[in-house]
Amino acid sequence: MKVAFTDFDQHTDILIKSALEAADPAMAVQQHMQRDGRMLQVGHVDFDLDTGRVFIVSVGKAAVSMAKAAFTILGNDLAGGVVLTKKGVRAVPFSNQGPPLLILVGGHPVSDEDSVSATSAVIEFIAQATVGDLVIFLISGGTSALLTQPLLSLPEWQQLTGELLASGCTIHELNCVRRQLDQVKGGGLARMAAPATCVSLILSDVIGNPLADIGSGPTVLVDESPADALAVLQRYGVARQLAPAVWQHIEQLLQRPDLFPMKVVRSEHIIVGDVKTAAMAVFTKAAQLGFLAHILTTRLEGEAREVGKFVAAIAKDLPPGHCLILGGETTVTIRGEGYGGRNQELALAAAVALQGCSHTVVMSLATDGEDSTTGAAGAVISGETAVLAQEFGLDPVEFLKNNDSYTFFKQLDDNLLSRSMVAQADEAGITAPDPPLHLHLLQTGPTGTNVNDLIVILTY
Repeated sequence: MKVAFTDFDQHTDILIKSALEAADPAMAVQQHMQRDGRMLQVGHVDFDLDTGRVFIVSVGKAAVSMAKAAFTILGNDLAGGVVLTKKGVRAVPFSNQGPPLLILVGGHPVSDEDSVSATSAVIEFIAQATVGDLVIFLISGGTSALLTQPLLSLPEWQQLTGELLASGCTIHELNCVRRQLDQVKGGGLARMAAPATCVSLILSDVIGNPLADIGSGPTVLVDESPADALAVLQRYGVARQLAPAVWQHIEQLLQRPDLFPMKVVRSEHIIVGDVKTAAMAVFTKAAQLGFLAHILTTRLEGEAREVGKFVAAIAKDLPPGHCLILGGETTVTIRGEGYGGRNQELALAAAVALQGCSHTVVMSLATDGEDSTTGAAGAVISGETAVLAQEFGLDPVEFLKNNDSYTFFKQLDDNLLSRSMVAQADEAGITAPDPPLHLHLLQTGPTGTNVNDLIVILTY
């Protein structure tokens, strides 16, 4: 089957749909949670519904969908549940069958007062679990910000988190500090639910699926100490960036031994979906479309603009009819004052590097539909993008220098739409059909899932 370049918009739409369907949170829960009469199986745990109660705690961007799936399976056998998701997420109504679920919202990506108060409600809720009960935790991306009970004041916590994010530390180092200064992270929720049995179904948004780093591991006991967290803060000179009183408070807390003493808990963790799941779906669908497909990696990291150059270099060497898939998550070092997300910056850098390479397409997608706070999910570019931009007086290199990828793509798309409308209004003077209108910004809206980012290269 020969693939045509003029169809790349349709192809990218199909591939995005396949990726998001594969990472559907409700389906992920249903695949790992079944019942046979009065027996419930969650992962590898078998539970007799006649011998104890079942509770659910669902937290993250996909919390509503995951909870609804569990609710559908359990019905009247669910003793109760609480759902904590980010503000702005539309809460899908639940069935009238079974007990009501308490639905709460918190701040994301920065924890706020609602995050703290909602977490207090979660703690109060799971306190009722006891011996013989089962608590099912449904964890997805965004949990670190939404689920928090810091030992610091909220302003101190926000300042510390901000400085750590700007320090260049790894996600593991960031979470090491957060786990030592937050009552619910690093197994805190599992300790609070003991002696009940705990099972966590986890939709991973962290490369490589390290359990302790997904949502800062609220149900994962970690062999760390306050000294480990203090070492991270000293390694990155965080004390110099904090108000003296804030640092003094942190230092005092981290010099106390056994902030959270280890406790025996019965806990199991199952990864129910990740970026590899989405990448495999794209691979399968691309092959059905007629491409020779390959997954290059699902552990991609690095500076977005450098990864964009790297992706463009690979694309230049690919023969026609290929689809190459990469999964992971890049970062952006802010140098300018522009507006954009990591996927759009990656795409813009690729557009610059691919200028003039005909019949080559690169798509970069945030699977949660939210590439930073731009409202876009990412962007799709071709070897013609930079050439088109210059026709409208837009210099992609200057926009890239200013970290202004969203503005670049928005202005380019607006110009393309305007030109198309003018052409349609002047049909009498058109002697040949217009070429297809290809827009660059990907607008999926919030998808209700989050399994990192996908980069797809298509050659025609």
